[in-house]
Amino acid sequence: MGEEASGELQIYSVEGSGGAVATCIVRCVGGVVRVGQQFRTRPTGDVTGDPVLLNLDWINCYETMMDFLHPPYGAVVQLSGSGVESLKRGVILASIANGE
Repeated sequence: MGEEASGELQIYSVEGSGGAVATCIVRCVGGVVRVGQQFRTRPTGDVTGDPVLLNLDWINCYETMMDFLHPPYGAVVQLSGSGVESLKRGVILASIANGE
């Protein structure tokens, strides 16, 4: 698995959502995550049903817009996709390689 598909974000809280967009406070718990990457919910006891596919639209870390985030830092992010309503505290999102 290459660097492009190695990042993981854990949802700390969902600050707002509407339609197919959610603003969340997250912590990077693995690899490097980048704006524009796609993420899937990682299967856990808390996540049921089909994996959700989300896009990482932006990262705001300490009031600075960033292109990437790595552990152990946290940030406010915007995620978009049809499954944002399934996001809640503790959910882990794993980045996926293009075409996966």
